[in-house]
Amino acid sequence: MAILLPTISTSFIAISGILVALGWYAIAKRNMERHMKLMKWAAICATIFFITYVSRTIFVGNTLFGGPDNIRVIYQIFLIFHIILATVGGVMGLVTLNYAYKKRYDKHRKIGPWTSVIWLVTAITGVTVYSLLYLIYPGGETTGVLDVIFGW
Repeated sequence: MAILLPTISTSFIAISGILVALGWYAIAKRNMERHMKLMKWAAICATIFFITYVSRTIFVGNTLFGGPDNIRVIYQIFLIFHIILATVGGVMGLVTLNYAYKKRYDKHRKIGPWTSVIWLVTAITGVTVYSLLYLIYPGGETTGVLDVIFGW
């Protein structure tokens, strides 16, 4: 059970990243209808990720890095980088979607590529964090989010 929620949430972030890449490809091919559908599903998957992640954080806690001490600092820096990217990408995603829904395509076109790149990197770094916490090394104890971020 300890790995079930992280696996579910990470799967949704990975799927959202793949859908963003496919949506970007669709718009490059001028297939606006396909682009819109893919991006809507990417946003839905990202939202499901966010809900499962926040729920787990509130009700269960987060997992400390269980790998060797000699790479713990590198992991913590990587985790902070991922969190900053995810926050920026999430906000930019909301802004980008808002421009699209309001048919402000001029602004959507300007911010969309940046949002996509940030979200793709966020998805990749998120899967990397998951792999380091649950697949490569045994997960540490479950604790509060600040303890996990700063390695306390």
